[in-house]
Amino acid sequence: MTESAIIRITPEDSVATVLRDVAAGELLTIGEAKLVAAEAVPAGHKIALAPIRAGEPVIKFGYPIGTASAAIAAGDHVHSHNLATALTGARDYRFVPDTRQPAKPEQPARGFEGYVRADGRVATRNEIWILPTVGCVARTAEKIAAIAHARHRGAVDGIYAFTHPFGCSQLGDDLENTRSTLAGLASNPNAAGVLIVGLGCESNQTAALLDAIAPEIRRNVRVLGAQEAGDEVAEGVALVDALVATASLAQRTTVALDKLVIGVKCGGSDGYSGLTANPLVGRISDAVTDAGGGAILTEIPEIFGAEELLMRRAADKHVFGATVALVNGFKQYFLAHGEPVSENPSPGNIAGGITTLEEKSLGAVQKAGHARVTDVRLYGERIRRSGLTLLEAPGNDAVSSTALAAAGATMILFTTGRGTPLGFPVPTIKIASNSELARRKPGWIDFDAGIVLTRGFDVATEALLDVMLAAASGAPTAAERNDEREIALWKRGVTL
Repeated sequence: MTESAIIRITPEDSVATVLRDVAAGELLTIGEAKLVAAEAVPAGHKIALAPIRAGEPVIKFGYPIGTASAAIAAGDHVHSHNLATALTGARDYRFVPDTRQPAKPEQPARGFEGYVRADGRVATRNEIWILPTVGCVARTAEKIAAIAHARHRGAVDGIYAFTHPFGCSQLGDDLENTRSTLAGLASNPNAAGVLIVGLGCESNQTAALLDAIAPEIRRNVRVLGAQEAGDEVAEGVALVDALVATASLAQRTTVALDKLVIGVKCGGSDGYSGLTANPLVGRISDAVTDAGGGAILTEIPEIFGAEELLMRRAADKHVFGATVALVNGFKQYFLAHGEPVSENPSPGNIAGGITTLEEKSLGAVQKAGHARVTDVRLYGERIRRSGLTLLEAPGNDAVSSTALAAAGATMILFTTGRGTPLGFPVPTIKIASNSELARRKPGWIDFDAGIVLTRGFDVATEALLDVMLAAASGAPTAAERNDEREIALWKRGVTL
């Protein structure tokens, strides 16, 4: 067999990843060494490179991904039958900053055609967003959007309603989370104008929602109270007409990469994700943050087991302390509900070759590249600094991607090994971790990161950067072509 049949990520690793289905008895080559597969191993799964005793750590990415739950022989398939997580609850951490300066490869001067807003923020789309305060008027918002979208086709990049079932019968922090996330969406640069549709009697009152939006942004926000309106749909369309009249004057302008804010996300990961798509997105994150732009990493439960890699990159002790509080707080959230912190990977992840949360996390954090962590934000909060920001949100694709848009991301890079059609308020570039998925689902996938294995990271990085900048300049993503645009809010509290 050729060396490409299996790949070891670091010299310290005790397992390698199989790049295609391997049959029992196959002779595999890795470097100068030979290895016989003791059993069939599916593509994306792990094979032991040497004997591992029960109770010993299993090493991948140069770090433990759990412990052997049974003795493992060289050539054995390593998966959930013989590998278990070693994660527990909250931990104490010590600030040991990584003082090494990451190498910064030469990046050509790159930019994109964006919309420069009056306050200096730059958008990748010029859209009108309709946000209901409460689920009771979700269909009203959709009706207004449909009529206005058809009426103003071509005047702006689109008119969309983003609906949800919440906003009523919520209390305290739970209500505040709904309000702050909707306010964050209303503040996204891609929303040239916003219509807030309220009912009138809901907990999420429009006055409080408006108070959560900065005054300079409120100038482009209109409010409709459905209970007070005579014909709420007609009045809503008239309000959108006025927003479009102003928004249609905006023109794309050439701007540098420092004006871009990207959210990075993975969904339906597989055994290739940590080899191809995630480290490739990490290179893009580095390009953006090196240029002075912003990158946002979320999915906090999917950094458990790899959190110390990010903590070492904290810009200072304050950021380190905020990162510790974020990670331990999320672990306590699991434990308070009687759930182990390691209740991950998903069934799709496991089928794709990921065994433990540590393994998933070590692959997932690679999307953040090597930049310093400059800030930590809670769910519903907006970014306030360039560089890499950690954002509180769960791993759920829709909830975390909505949080990224509410935090200020004007584009999302979404890696996947299993595939999903789902799209979000801002342009979402779907990046397949393996070429087979890209071939099988061309209607879902924007970029094939499987070329990393055949053409290398440098070629793949330039190609993905081209795709990203084209999308930032207006080229529609697969999700946009499919009219896939959704939001989901994180419901954490009591419902009355």
